[in-house]
Amino acid sequence: MTIVSKLNGKKVITKDAIDVGEVSGAVMDDNWRITHLHVALNKEATHKLGHIKPLSGHVTLCLPVHILEENSTVLKLNKTIEELKVLPECKTS
Repeated sequence: MTIVSKLNGKKVITKDAIDVGEVSGAVMDDNWRITHLHVALNKEATHKLGHIKPLSGHVTLCLPVHILEENSTVLKLNKTIEELKVLPECKTS
């Protein structure tokens, strides 16, 4: 089992205790190190971050791994919901 498959589906919570969504994928560099996680935003986080939910699917953010703190059940961010507003939406195909 890969590290990405272990992370997929894990809840992601901000520093100010807001559930933003779940891990849905990852970005790796040329050395196979994970640099960013794709996080599928839930409805509340999509609204709070000022994104528009598509008719089907969800908005996905690319979160750099250096802002994540893993524990056994969730991934906690060291950023608040307001600090996430500057992060780009993932462009997935």
